[in-house]
This record gives sequence, structure tokens and C-alpha cells, in this order.
Amino acid sequence: MSVHFETISLTSHGGTPTYLDVTPQVQAAIAASGVTTGLCTVISPHTTCAVFFEEFVHDVDETGTELLQLDLNGALERLVPDQTALPPDGEYRYPGPEHFTAVESWPDAEVYLPGGDRTQLLNADAHLKATLLGSSQVFAVAEGRLAVGSTGYIYFVDFDRTRARQRRCQLVILGE
Repeated sequence: MSVHFETISLTSHGGTPTYLDVTPQVQAAIAASGVTTGLCTVISPHTTCAVFFEEFVHDVDETGTELLQLDLNGALERLVPDQTALPPDGEYRYPGPEHFTAVESWPDAEVYLPGGDRTQLLNADAHLKATLLGSSQVFAVAEGRLAVGSTGYIYFVDFDRTRARQRRCQLVILGE
């Protein structure tokens, strides 16, 4: 059995959820792996990001977001509204005082709290949305290719709206 590990580097834009089609990178990694029959796992190592499988939608809004992704945003927003207030105001308890203290002690705290702005940690909703969708998906590999239908695409989504970030998506391909 062969195992191939690869990391895809991605950039989220912040402001709104960032949806990234990673299907071409997954297909290329499968081809590079030499695996003809097996499995490919697509993983987000980030707690505010998810991986999901959906149909490619040709229609997009003015920002380039696919209409089905906008519908997903709407459905998730009804379940888990965007966090807009620091606790204890609003409906979220996270982040709490101990979390703020911990982040403020990090050597790179300025990255997470620019200018000491605690609102930059308002991402409870992003954590919950990512939990609902899940951090990974497993796909079949057959005849050296991703074994999905012609309209099936793999998306990586960063629900954290606080700022643009560098993200990673990990691929583990195993088989023969």
C-alpha cells in the first residue's frame, strides 16, 4: 500500500466566508501519488474551516460567490447567526476572559488582536459552522482519478470573517 501526503496553501479573504474550490489540486495530487485504487482524504487542520462536497454552480453573485454557497450561508446563518458582540453581550459565551488572557500572552498576539482589539476574536459562529459541516471528507480513487460525478466539486471554506488568512488543506491519499 502506498501513502501520499500533500498540503495545499490557500488564502481566505475575510469579511465573509471564503469558499475555495480545491478540486483541481486534489485531482493533481491523486495523479502525482501514483495510487490507482484507494482513498483520498481532504482535511482542514483549522477549527473555523470545513471541507464539503457539492455540485459546482455556474451562477455567482457580484463577489464571485456561487449561489448554492450563498444559500448555504443563509441556512447556516439561521442556525448559527454571525457573532457581532463581545461576551456577555449577544448570544455567545465564547471567547471568555481566560481565552482573551491566553491569546494576549502569545508571542504573536498582535496577529490575532491587532492593536489589542478583542473584537478580532469574535468567531464563535465560525467554529460552530465548521463543526456542523466537518473538517474532512473521504473520496474514492478509481483508475487513478477522483471517483466523483462530473458536477461534484470539493470545497474548502473558511467561516472566520475577522481577517484574511493563510490556510492549509491537507490531502492523504492511500491505496495501490
